[in-house]
Amino acid sequence: MTRSTPQTDHASNMVIYIALAGNILVAISKFVAAAITGSSAMLSEGVHSVVDCTNEILLLYGVHRSRNRPDKDHPIGYGREVYFWSFVVGLLILTFGAGVSVYEGIVHIREPHPIESPHVTYIVLALAFLFEGFSWVFTVRKFRGNRPYSELFRMIVHSKDPPTFIVLLEDSAAMLGLLIAFAASTCPWRWTIRHSMARRRY
Repeated sequence: MTRSTPQTDHASNMVIYIALAGNILVAISKFVAAAITGSSAMLSEGVHSVVDCTNEILLLYGVHRSRNRPDKDHPIGYGREVYFWSFVVGLLILTFGAGVSVYEGIVHIREPHPIESPHVTYIVLALAFLFEGFSWVFTVRKFRGNRPYSELFRMIVHSKDPPTFIVLLEDSAAMLGLLIAFAASTCPWRWTIRHSMARRRY
């Protein structure tokens, strides 16, 4: 199997390292906020960010394994390792990551609570948007190169660099989630829904 070039490996590693650093900073900000407010929801969000860090570590491991030279057991090399570990990360994102998010959503819908220390929530959202946004912009620039944005989807479909486009899609989903979280936390009707649900319980 054709081995990736050093330039491609370096670009993939840089994208993953930036994403990993961003997720670590997001996790730290959530854990600090959880320590300040005592919020269990913020604590669970911090754990969620730690899982995101694990995804980047697995991608780095896959890139590292793919660089091994051919041997007796693998005469065509280890190039497929990067695809395997990218597949594992994809499964983790779709199962564990999405599963935890759905579970948290159901729990908070069934047991609604008013937002405590909203300023801390907004600070965490702003920091997460800053860290994730930097990673997203860096990844888009590395992945797109000099090509127009209109070709971005086609490039993802035909890409031979799964770690980079996985990070791109993960960061894109994170940015979308942050926007939804910010919009939901600022909508005036959220209190009406929560109070009406609380009244129905009693």
